[in-house]
Amino acid sequence: MSLFEGLSAFPITPADSSGRVDTAALARILKPLVEAKVDSIGLLGSTGAYAFLTREERRKTVEAAVTTVGGRVPVIVGVGALRTDDAQALARDARTAGANGLLLAPVSYTPLRDDEVYAHFAAVAEAGELPLSIYNNPGTTRFTFSRDLISRLSKVENIVAVKMPLPSDGDFAGELDAIRSTTPPSFRIGYSGDWDCAAAILAGSDAWYSVAAGLLPVETLALARAAQSGDVAQTQRLNAAFEPLWSLFREFGSFRVVYVIAELLDLCKVEPPRPVLPLPDTARDRITAALIGLRKHFT
Repeated sequence: MSLFEGLSAFPITPADSSGRVDTAALARILKPLVEAKVDSIGLLGSTGAYAFLTREERRKTVEAAVTTVGGRVPVIVGVGALRTDDAQALARDARTAGANGLLLAPVSYTPLRDDEVYAHFAAVAEAGELPLSIYNNPGTTRFTFSRDLISRLSKVENIVAVKMPLPSDGDFAGELDAIRSTTPPSFRIGYSGDWDCAAAILAGSDAWYSVAAGLLPVETLALARAAQSGDVAQTQRLNAAFEPLWSLFREFGSFRVVYVIAELLDLCKVEPPRPVLPLPDTARDRITAALIGLRKHFT
């Protein structure tokens, strides 16, 4: 099985208002993921607030996570940064700390061109010397990978996968076929956007990069496994149980919602990094109700 297949759980990175990571809280978050046997852990992704942390804190986070996981679940580390040399340094740090793979988004203040992104990814892939997934996240980075650019990058050594946003037309099968027609057979294609990722797996996606799985691994795994088995009826039934949570993700952004869930699960009590603000009490009440309803469904 490829590193970039199955359910990849993306946890928050608990940190104080100064950006200092609480490694004890991180361990509490990661242990249930290991026990549930998710297929991989996506550390320092967008949900993991990588862009808000210093290089030192990111290195500390990887070291603590690798120690906690103890080789039982592969760890994929986000290494996005504004500067190419900084992203290269982060990739080397992740490899030295024991990461199994890398995830790279084209972070930039200045809008980037395809050739600039290609050169950036090639340089980081070479420096990291680990399997690397392209992180196509236009909602955050404002850069959209064309199919031609994905095809070009798939031929670069160490670049072996892509993490895609949900297609606007919902045509997973068509998009998967189009990407696979110009990439190597070993190249893996996964999706993020929890509310429609079960459908992506049913359509033949290799991976689900999940925010929900970072805090609710047992429930999310049940949904993922139903989709992987091709059981459409069970997938739809389980996905319906998640729908109140998916609705909150769509309304408020999953990044804000999971900080509330982490507190409700007694894993940690931290706020999102400023300038992102905590959700109001009215939203917290709805999250509480959604979480109670979901967990009742699985007990």
